[in-house]
Amino acid sequence: MAALVIAEHDNASLKGSTLNTVTAAAQCGGDVHVLVAGHNCGSAAEAASKISGVSKVLVADAAQFADGLAENVAEQALALAGGYSHILAPATAYGKNILPRVAAKLDVGQISEITKVDSPDTFERPIYAGNAIAMVQSSDPVKVITVRTTGFDAAGTGGSAAVENVTAVADSGKSAFVSRELAKSDRPELTAAKIIVSGGRGMGSGENFKILEPLADKLGAAMGASRAAVDAGYVPNDWQVGQTGKIVAPTLYIAVGISGAIQHLAGMKDSKTIVAINKDPEAPIFSVADYGIAGDLFEIVPQLVKELG
Repeated sequence: MAALVIAEHDNASLKGSTLNTVTAAAQCGGDVHVLVAGHNCGSAAEAASKISGVSKVLVADAAQFADGLAENVAEQALALAGGYSHILAPATAYGKNILPRVAAKLDVGQISEITKVDSPDTFERPIYAGNAIAMVQSSDPVKVITVRTTGFDAAGTGGSAAVENVTAVADSGKSAFVSRELAKSDRPELTAAKIIVSGGRGMGSGENFKILEPLADKLGAAMGASRAAVDAGYVPNDWQVGQTGKIVAPTLYIAVGISGAIQHLAGMKDSKTIVAINKDPEAPIFSVADYGIAGDLFEIVPQLVKELG
């Protein structure tokens, strides 16, 4: 029994989500192998070889993998699938694009967004926006699994796995990379940030989000938002935290002007410490907050910044 982790990377380095996925794979039992499918991806493969618990890194280096097209990476995983009892990828846009294709072609059911491994064939995953936990047992010969990264600690480094080149599958010809527009920010990336300052509809406008910037600057934090704030056009879509946005679990999450709808709580309630600021003392956000301040955010946030100064 062995598990194959499909690494998320940018050819030069691994994404942190891969480390969490390796932890989940190790809990499935057996050896853990990592597939790095990319182009000129030697640096990413070397990083994968140093992950604790990984016994082998399989490298498929070809031009058709340069941009991580799901059709091609899925075919590469399928070419290797015969040797594995488990195939895992992070439950990010990358993993969610690849693994359903793998599961469909293997004619097995995908097990999505697991947060715990109970045994090699039994897993836990949140349902109903995180309000219930389902225990899923699979009798499929190959378990195809996406991993909610906030449910598992990142694997350490210090390993020395063997690196093996594998034959790259041909370009599927089903898709082509056109362009990519990346949001540029001096702040930490939202899903990797240790501290997040998020604003909600209570901010009142996009202009008012500037009130949060000095607080985020003082803390070295990423900035996020609730769906209500995003839908209102206050901030860009890539700031959205929640069930239909980004799932985060930072060390500190500061929710400002966020009421705490179920959809939002599903994306951040695993944060280590939650601080809520809301004028409504009955707001649902206070039910998950470790510390709450009921009051006017336009007075409280500047006071916080002053104290931090």
